[in-house]
Amino acid sequence: MRLTTMSVLLMGIDPEEYVPFKPRLFRTAYESVAYQGPRADADEAAMYEHALGFVDSFMHEVRAAGLDRPSNRLEAQSVIWAIRSLEKGSRRSSLAADDDARQELPAGLDDLANDLLFDANQLREIEELLADKRQVIFQGPPGTGKTYVAQAFARYAAGNDQRVTLVQFHPSYSYEDFVQGFRPKLIDSQPGFELRDGPLLSAARTALGRSEKHFLIIDEINRGNLAKVFGELYFLLEYRDKEIRLQYSDKSFSLPDNLYIIGTMNTADRSIALVDLALRRRFHFVEFHPDRPPIHGLLERWLKRNAPEMVWVADVVDRANETLDDRHAAIGPSYFMREGLDDRTVELIWEHNVLPYIEERLFGESERLADFDLSKLRSEGGNGGIGDDVDAGGADDEGA
Repeated sequence: MRLTTMSVLLMGIDPEEYVPFKPRLFRTAYESVAYQGPRADADEAAMYEHALGFVDSFMHEVRAAGLDRPSNRLEAQSVIWAIRSLEKGSRRSSLAADDDARQELPAGLDDLANDLLFDANQLREIEELLADKRQVIFQGPPGTGKTYVAQAFARYAAGNDQRVTLVQFHPSYSYEDFVQGFRPKLIDSQPGFELRDGPLLSAARTALGRSEKHFLIIDEINRGNLAKVFGELYFLLEYRDKEIRLQYSDKSFSLPDNLYIIGTMNTADRSIALVDLALRRRFHFVEFHPDRPPIHGLLERWLKRNAPEMVWVADVVDRANETLDDRHAAIGPSYFMREGLDDRTVELIWEHNVLPYIEERLFGESERLADFDLSKLRSEGGNGGIGDDVDAGGADDEGA
């Protein structure tokens, strides 16, 4: 993201010489014409210079063929992007016609895994779980990327943002909000009520009769009164081939097979006790804990790719979690997976996000807070954590 932003800013100097840069797009363009990509240890400047060389090579080939356009790098880069877009469209020609405005999506699970810094086999396992029950829940402590991964996976599997619906449960969320209920409305200038579909019914009716996958993401699923919110849907979650009459409708309803549900659940939330066995039996559960794949080592992998000089932060977080000794309330990597991370930013995050969270978890044990001092944890890593694994991180290519 940093290199993409800088490439756009460079256009302010000369838009015909400095072209916009997207790593994945150029990487796939290199592969499509067997053009040698940048070295694995290339820094951002080298990656951008390599892309400009590719654009120049493209212009040279075009001129050798007797054409006078494109006449500059920006025109050539635009042609390259257009070609990639056309190739992508042909690969996805089976998608519905209303997908014309979809955003750039990973071409396959391997690309998605590379974006998320996951093992592709872990994503394939999620695919298998969804194919089995059509419902999964990502569970883990806060900051482990559950919602982010749910959205990224759903966008990839659905092939379009328009086929992904996101809702968030909370204590006041009801069946009428989620499924169907009467809502106030002015009718002929008089107050009245109309029967309105909630996100579940809207997503189901959009998916009905279509071949594409549709996804409903329920964020913080355990914060709602699930028995009340789902109602008779408990039955339909298990029996997709059956129909049942909804509370506010005379017509029978069933959940289409191509509607998939991904829930996220914060295991540090005390309301986890509200997730009853009936719901647990209808969902597969995927662990998002810092001590287990796919989250184990995620922060270190991200730092090696994006901020190799800050790899010491991953070691500090690991030691803090060992000291906390509560895997359901561990410190997640997402706190520190942000652009422009430096020592000062880490100090601010630790002081104003991590420590208040730890203090809440250690209520009544204030004497333990001294063990979570950032300077203390960093010094325990040897050499203050400075420079740890920088060489290894710098050799990590974006496609690694």
